[in-house]
Amino acid sequence: MKLFPFKPDTTLNITALLLRLTSALMISHGWKKLASFSEKADSFPDPLHVGHTLSLSLTIFAEFLCSILIVSGLFTRLATIPLIICMLVIIFIVDKGQPYLESESAIFYCLLYFAILVIGSGKYSLDNAIRKTY
Repeated sequence: MKLFPFKPDTTLNITALLLRLTSALMISHGWKKLASFSEKADSFPDPLHVGHTLSLSLTIFAEFLCSILIVSGLFTRLATIPLIICMLVIIFIVDKGQPYLESESAIFYCLLYFAILVIGSGKYSLDNAIRKTY
């Protein structure tokens, strides 16, 4: 008896969908920052020394907009890049010198986005629907 009664392609496509849907958890992080933009703009961490407002804007772009793109499966691989960079900044700059558990969720998300980058959006995505159209 097989553990998964699907063809390998189907299993991979379902896995890609589930990984993409997991990115919905990041949307709430971006939304909180977007909703409180004016309060956070002057005090948001600036680890790359580009300014507090720009750091916050780039983080919102990654966490909110790119996560929405990933969940919908639109420009999926491209949308993972800002999120991977954002998580690496958190892991290696923002949380530098902190105990491992401080970076645990950033490490989890970074691995998630790297897996999505490698696997792609899969069959159940807007990327695939667009590919079939053209």
